[in-house]
Amino acid sequence: MAMKKGILVDKSFEFAISVINIYKYLAEDKKEYVMSKQLLRSGTAVGAIIREAQNAESKADFIHKLAIAQKECDETIYWLELLKATNYLTVEKFEKLFNEGNGLLKMLRSAILTSKQAHNS
Repeated sequence: MAMKKGILVDKSFEFAISVINIYKYLAEDKKEYVMSKQLLRSGTAVGAIIREAQNAESKADFIHKLAIAQKECDETIYWLELLKATNYLTVEKFEKLFNEGNGLLKMLRSAILTSKQAHNS
């Protein structure tokens, strides 16, 4: 199921760039390597999986891939919350990325619901 390049693809790519920049800050300035690596993995996986969904073999496969991207996005938010709670991220740095991730999570949930409704019609 081909998904035209759209808002999910663009937003997830922008989110990945933000995650990479926060990872560099955490590794270089804060010398935090464990949680930041987890953040990097899950945060960049979101967009990669959405891109993979563009080449899904069926509508069900497309929905499944978006569901995996949703899980990765939610995991990324978890790592952000943990990094903030342990004072590795300032409130300002946290809120910017948290809001970006939360917005992406909402879009993924909406896309999944819409796709499921269209699939069941």
